[in-house]
Amino acid sequence: MPRSPRIEPSGDLVARVAATALALPEAYEEDAWTGVRWRVRSKTFAHILVAQEGYTSAYRDLTGVTAPTTVLTFQSSGDELSALAHAGPPFYKPPWSPTVIGMVLDEDSDWDEVAELVTESYRFCAPQMLRRRLDGGDERPAGARAP
Repeated sequence: MPRSPRIEPSGDLVARVAATALALPEAYEEDAWTGVRWRVRSKTFAHILVAQEGYTSAYRDLTGVTAPTTVLTFQSSGDELSALAHAGPPFYKPPWSPTVIGMVLDEDSDWDEVAELVTESYRFCAPQMLRRRLDGGDERPAGARAP
């Protein structure tokens, strides 16, 4: 029996994540093997996709949910990583990465929280110079003198 084709995330959900992600210094969007991802340099800081039957899915494996479900994965660390990993729905912890958290995106999503998590993920992935730019800090390289 052939697999059904991949379901792509809705354009509305992609646009909502992109509004935050693409406002970050040097962030860019690209198609992933499924869904869309946002990167800084070569690191993915956010990825939206649809978990569905017939394809490998940490979300489906962990929850047993078989209905197509739109999820966002992002990077986290420290206390936030621990809290999100143990928070329960809409969050889940994929076993394939020590720093990635997943979140179901649906009509109940808190979009202020999504924006905050995407921005924090960017901070986790971005080089120090770009993090300083995001924070409105000095952009001179370390060791450079002020004019």
